[in-house]
Amino acid sequence: MNNDAIIRNAEIKDLPYILDIMNEAIINTTAIYDYHERDEKYVQKWYQQLHEAGMPVIVCEADGKCVAYGCYSRFRPKDGYRFCVEHSVYIHKDYRGKGYGAMLLSELIIAAKQQKIHTMIAGIDAANSISIEFHKKFGFVEVGFLKEVGYKFDRWLDLIFMEKIL
Repeated sequence: MNNDAIIRNAEIKDLPYILDIMNEAIINTTAIYDYHERDEKYVQKWYQQLHEAGMPVIVCEADGKCVAYGCYSRFRPKDGYRFCVEHSVYIHKDYRGKGYGAMLLSELIIAAKQQKIHTMIAGIDAANSISIEFHKKFGFVEVGFLKEVGYKFDRWLDLIFMEKIL
């Protein structure tokens, strides 16, 4: 891990880096079940909506740039879900495996506790054993398995829900 890496709140200047990370995941992975790359307007609206809702968007800065981001938002829009969030952590392909994801998830957990969030949810492609094991290290447990709910790259995808009670 780069000892110079820092975790901080995302800023407008980070949005192009975040967009690149999102789009790489869309085009090359099943981490995001979208098919088409997103544009600047999308990421600006996404950032603004999370910011206005009081939800964190944080980044890992290394080598003078944003190399990873994390965020969470309410799990479902109903009032009764206001203490439950679903989080996302994405790392630039050249920076994976260096501990930046752990730094981000640790900070998201701290932020959630400060906001009196009770439960964090991770929706993970069932074939993504690295992400599943990563979440287990943070105390997330598998609580749901949805068979063939996604379709990408000409195949059906299963989704695992993992949960951490804070």
